[in-house]
Amino acid sequence: MITGTLSRTFALALGVLSLCPATALAQAWPGKPIRLIVPFPPGGATDFVGRIIGQGLSERLGQQILVDNRAGADGILGLDVLKKSPPDGYTIAIVSAGPLSVNPHLYVKLPYDTLRDFTAIANVVSVPLLLVSHPSLPIRNVKELIALSKRRSGEIIYSSPGVGNSSHLASELFNSMAKVKMVHVPYKGMGPAVLSLLSGEGQLLFSSIPPILPHVRSGKAISLGIGSAQRVPSLPEIPTIAEAGLPGYEAYSWTGMVGPANMPREVVQRLNKETVAILKQKNVSDQLLTAGTVPTPSSPEEFAAYIKSEINKWGDVVKMANIKAH
Repeated sequence: MITGTLSRTFALALGVLSLCPATALAQAWPGKPIRLIVPFPPGGATDFVGRIIGQGLSERLGQQILVDNRAGADGILGLDVLKKSPPDGYTIAIVSAGPLSVNPHLYVKLPYDTLRDFTAIANVVSVPLLLVSHPSLPIRNVKELIALSKRRSGEIIYSSPGVGNSSHLASELFNSMAKVKMVHVPYKGMGPAVLSLLSGEGQLLFSSIPPILPHVRSGKAISLGIGSAQRVPSLPEIPTIAEAGLPGYEAYSWTGMVGPANMPREVVQRLNKETVAILKQKNVSDQLLTAGTVPTPSSPEEFAAYIKSEINKWGDVVKMANIKAH
């Protein structure tokens, strides 16, 4: 009887000890610098947001945040590195919508599965897209654009920074919802796409706000509407596309934080808590808004559900427009 009691006690102790490594890891975290993967080159919007969040995390966690730009293949290379990293909280990533929610529909074979191979930590910002036209196009609002596109089906040209990015998909969603047919001409990046609009080669463009706003203010481009559900706080005079003539329309890019699959819940919650706190700081919020992004703090569960909904939404658009990765 005594022997049996001791055996059960010993077994219970072993069970408790077996939980200690994970518990100790979560309690001790972070005990060393954290690598923050950005799957795009330095200087872009995702890199800009990543460095702001990285600086804030470094201050709040008391550890250095090492930004690691792993650019290539529409974000695939960086996410492959993330997938293969230990899920201990010392490798995380700031990623935009395309690699997580669009790539699964563009590529027949991906080295990762968005829903299976990553842990959602926090949504960070939305990146509103501004629909602009060249002044020579005889329109000044969304309703006039739709009417003209129906009269001149297949004639109006819209530019984009490349096949399958948020600008391209926003345009194809517009085509679908407005029941019009505008012709896509892709360029290698937002800079060349903006130049095509300014020259008149392209007549329309869905652009992130910073590169196009100076040209709107100078009159070289005409703003028609914002693709997000709400007006942008820094540009309250510009209506949403839904308000301006296409009810229900909503298309924008976004950036969020993810880690490898199976991260300790305590670490995920800590990263989320600190990221949300950073986004609520006035100096950070002002900096992000000035750059044409809108802070969108969320819980891990909310972000996971959002990623799933975005995968479904853009899958329908990619299929409808028959978009293929080049």
